[in-house]
Amino acid sequence: MKSQKPVIGINTDFRPSTKKDSYPFSWIHAGYYDSVIASGGIPMVLPPMGDEEDMRQALSLVDGVVMGGCKLDLDPVRLGFDKHPSTRPMPSRREEFDRRMAKLCYEMKIPTLAIGTGMLTMNIICGGTVFQHIPEDVLKPLNHRDPVEACLRHVIEIVPGTKMDQIYGPGEIRVNSDHHMAVDQVAPMFRVSAAAMDGVVEAYESMEDNWWCVGVQFHPHDEHASALDLQVFEALIEGIRHQDAPEILQFERRRQTA
Repeated sequence: MKSQKPVIGINTDFRPSTKKDSYPFSWIHAGYYDSVIASGGIPMVLPPMGDEEDMRQALSLVDGVVMGGCKLDLDPVRLGFDKHPSTRPMPSRREEFDRRMAKLCYEMKIPTLAIGTGMLTMNIICGGTVFQHIPEDVLKPLNHRDPVEACLRHVIEIVPGTKMDQIYGPGEIRVNSDHHMAVDQVAPMFRVSAAAMDGVVEAYESMEDNWWCVGVQFHPHDEHASALDLQVFEALIEGIRHQDAPEILQFERRRQTA
C-alpha cells in the first residue's frame, strides 16, 4: 500500500488592471509552495474565485489550507475604522475571496495555517478584532515593520503547553516581522500561543478539538525566516493526520484506498 501525500490549498495574491498594466493577474510567493513541498505536502494554488459554491467544491479536494498574507492591508473602512495614512488596502477581490475562504475553512473544519494578513482575516471571520496601526494602538510598541530593511526580526515569547510550544519548544524565539496591523481581541475559539514583548499577538491556535488551526503573524515561508520555521508547515501536515474530522480528511480516505 502506497501512502499518498496531503494536498494543501494556497490562496493567491491579486492585482487588477492598471494604466501601466492593462491586464489583471495573480501571483504567489514561492516560499509558500516550496515550504509545503519540503514538509511532505502537495501544493494546490487557489485563485480568487467569486462563487462560494465553486470555492466549497475546490476546498473539498484539499486536506489542508495555507492562508497566506500580502504586503497590503485589510480594508479599514470595512472594519469600522477611519483609514490611517499608512494603510494600503488590498484589492477588494482579494479580500473578499480571503474572507470567504476563511469562513469555509472554519465551517468545513479544514486544517489551516494562517500567515500574516491571513491570520488577521481568519481572526476577524471567527469573531475577533484587529488593531489598524500598532504604533498608535499599542502601548509602548516595538518596531514590527522597518520601512528600509526587509529582514527585521524581534523576540516573541511562546506560551507553554500550546502548539507553538510543541513546534519550537518553550521560551523565546526570534522571528521576522513586517506588519503594522495586528490582532487585538482573539476570536472566542482561539487562544494566544505566542506574543511579542509589547503584548502584540504573534500566534494563536484553535481550542476546538475537531479543527486544527494555527495563525502566525510572522512569515515562516520567507527568505528571512529561520531554518526552524519550516516546522510550522510540518505541524500543519501532522495536524491533518491527527484531526478528528473524518468527513473532511481527504488525506486519510485516499491513503486507505491506495
